[in-house]
Amino acid sequence: MLNDKLKDFNIILASASPRRHAFLKAMHLDFDIQLKPVEEIYPEDLKREEITDYLAKLKATPFTENIQHKNILITSDTIVWLDHKAIGKPKDEDDAFSMIKSLSNKTHEVVTSICFTLKTEQHLVNTTTKVTFKALTDEEIWHYVKTYKPLDKAGAYGIQEWIGAIGITSIEGSYNNVVGLPTHLLYETLNTIVKGF
Repeated sequence: MLNDKLKDFNIILASASPRRHAFLKAMHLDFDIQLKPVEEIYPEDLKREEITDYLAKLKATPFTENIQHKNILITSDTIVWLDHKAIGKPKDEDDAFSMIKSLSNKTHEVVTSICFTLKTEQHLVNTTTKVTFKALTDEEIWHYVKTYKPLDKAGAYGIQEWIGAIGITSIEGSYNNVVGLPTHLLYETLNTIVKGF
């Protein structure tokens, strides 16, 4: 399958996310993890996928000079979009509580972009998933924040955790996108890249 087609390529995943690592392993992809810090600042006029597109490409910039032939660098960015603004990762537990409280009894969008950078070309894809929460009580929100410490997650929640099991009433789009990576897009785009060689 795809891993056989990629045997002559070197996949580099520029992400510290354990969820993204697990997805690539589950897809039987061989990859290296490389991390280079980037200040994730974007122009204020950007919206939804414009933000994640910009940041996914930005995260590739520290690597571009050293990308070798048949290297595929994968960078990605995810935001939660609610009421015409982006919600990133919480600063602390109080911020996490406020974020989840703002999602309670509403539908929000989870937007992810993936950037594939090669020596001579770049591919950028994105997708959006709609997620609806029931009306959450303060007690439920604090229980989740204190127990699961979701400070490394956009929107301050993990759909695969307790809060998703008890709080999410509907989802429209890719579930894996909400967990951390739209794996169907990753698979499709890697297949396209391999065919191009």
